[in-house]
Amino acid sequence: MDRVLRLEAGGASAEIRPADGGRLGSVVVGGHELLVTEGLGPMAWGSYPMVPWAGRVRNGRFSFEGRSYELPLGMPPHAIHGVAYDRPWRIDDERTISIDLDDRWPFGGRATQRFDLDAVGLDVTLTLEADRPMPATVGWHPWFRRSLEPGGASAALRFNPGTMLLRDAEWIPDGRRVPPSAGPWDDVFTDVHADPVIEWPGRVRLALSSTCAWWVVYTMPEHAICVEPQSGPPDAVNLGALASDLGPAIVAPGAPLVHSMRWRWTSLG
Repeated sequence: MDRVLRLEAGGASAEIRPADGGRLGSVVVGGHELLVTEGLGPMAWGSYPMVPWAGRVRNGRFSFEGRSYELPLGMPPHAIHGVAYDRPWRIDDERTISIDLDDRWPFGGRATQRFDLDAVGLDVTLTLEADRPMPATVGWHPWFRRSLEPGGASAALRFNPGTMLLRDAEWIPDGRRVPPSAGPWDDVFTDVHADPVIEWPGRVRLALSSTCAWWVVYTMPEHAICVEPQSGPPDAVNLGALASDLGPAIVAPGAPLVHSMRWRWTSLG
């Protein structure tokens, strides 16, 4: 049987599912499940890590240090969300899991996640280590339930970004910066003025924060809202040629890429 790590604190609980791509499979606050707990394929449920790239890479191709690389097309014709959300992770201890990146990522490396739960929130830290210099972005893709019970009130999202990147016909940002549209969204934003907040009326208020400067927000599904912190925008390995702040980090041996996210909740009734 696949082992599930369970954390509990102050009336909240979280289930970490190492065998299912190192994801959070459940987060319950005040008796209410906040996450979509099942979906069609590994991209559509829970809250999973995106590593060593977040979002799409156009046509699965990029260049680094004068050499061209091709990635597996997880959502043809594009690569998507890295190589760690669809493979089992190791259990290092009751709060820590890790994975060696497989040969779908030509640079090697390893990732570690640590989870810490307290009475008012959850912290997750993701560390990416390199065997040799490599470009990388990381992030998380949580699927929050639109309603916490059948027929219940729909969640409201408060999100106040300063900048949005335009996406093209292939739903990939092309580097152009514009004022945010009114939504619905499947878009990437930065210059966020306050922590995003999801509120389920009369149930739970959830504030999201991260060391990541970019957020992808996906509000088109009827059953879910995705608010995804990322260290760079989708296709960062190619957008870096347009502007340095659009590009990936360069991770090297002894200089890991480390980011965290925190969820802070308040029970409303």
